[in-house]
Amino acid sequence: MKFYYVYILKCNDNSLYVGITSDIERRLMEHNAGKYPEAYTHSRRPVALAFCQDFTNPNQAIEFEKKIKKWSRVKKQSLIDENFDKLQGLSECRNATHHKYNPDNNKIEE
Repeated sequence: MKFYYVYILKCNDNSLYVGITSDIERRLMEHNAGKYPEAYTHSRRPVALAFCQDFTNPNQAIEFEKKIKKWSRVKKQSLIDENFDKLQGLSECRNATHHKYNPDNNKIEE
């Protein structure tokens, strides 16, 4: 069975990098070897694996990677730390139009 890995690297400058691969060990070595000079991690080496999630379905892996790439650093760090309560709180919609935060939505109709 083939696996696909979505991973987060902690870079030398303390930034976080999100990627996807079918061979996590090879990819981590490539990042640290600076195989791709144009890559984000090239000038931020060494990098360390901070998080890794495996998938058997490549489409699920791609969707998860796309999702967490858009997350804030705090949200990514919560995932790395396995702080799922904080992650859930950070994931809640806080728009003024959201029913939880809009006082007009809490009125009782007479």
